[in-house]
Amino acid sequence: MPSPTPSIDQKPRPIIIKKKIVKGGGHHGGAWKIAYADFVTAMMSLFIVLWLMNSNAKVKEAVAGYFRDPAGTGKLAGTDKEGKGKATEAPDDNMAKLKEQLEKSIRTLPGFQNIKDQIAINVTSEGLRIELMETDRGLFFRSGSPSPTQEGIDLLQRLAEQLGTLPNRIVIEGHTDSIPYAGNGTYSNWDLSSERANEARRLMQAGGLHDNQVIAVRGFADQQLRNQANPQDPSNRRITLIVQKPAGIKAASASSGATAQKQQ
Repeated sequence: MPSPTPSIDQKPRPIIIKKKIVKGGGHHGGAWKIAYADFVTAMMSLFIVLWLMNSNAKVKEAVAGYFRDPAGTGKLAGTDKEGKGKATEAPDDNMAKLKEQLEKSIRTLPGFQNIKDQIAINVTSEGLRIELMETDRGLFFRSGSPSPTQEGIDLLQRLAEQLGTLPNRIVIEGHTDSIPYAGNGTYSNWDLSSERANEARRLMQAGGLHDNQVIAVRGFADQQLRNQANPQDPSNRRITLIVQKPAGIKAASASSGATAQKQQ
């Protein structure tokens, strides 16, 4: 039997298509990316800290300097005798470099060939030790006198020009040999060593040192001989300049105070 024919008024049934809309959430969202970025940043910071802990002082100082002055404008600041700008400190591991700079500057002095064997510059635990040793005829100071020679004036002023660009503190010491001072008995090697050290201070402050850069002027007479095997050796008569390391400034200041009290 044939199927009935649909009537003209009968309409086809509509076809309904349902689409499921998936909203972002859970691991399909972007929140995890922020959390992961924070985690990576934290790990990077941890690795940098661990690396710095095992780095030397020069690297640590360089990193600290970057964070203090990212733009690098601090390198543009200079210094002069009036104290303008900011001087550059000579840290512990730059003492050897300072030694080379001083030696290079001293070589340009007109009479360098006559004094080169009487100058000793060494890096020690205190800092940089500069010794100006006398000859039997008197090279930097007139024999038996606190008055400097022209060679002594030129050398001390040249050193002052170089050291005056640093904020490092300086100790100036005077030493003699063990030969008693020839005189009327009221003036001794104690007086001579102290006056020579103080004269060196005056010349160097006039030549470029800051007013507060010298923290101690000491006279030791013959109590700290350079050549103990020969107490009368002329090299025992000397002026010693100690450019202190930054970390040793406070300790040396306390030591100089104790020395002064002992001598009193």
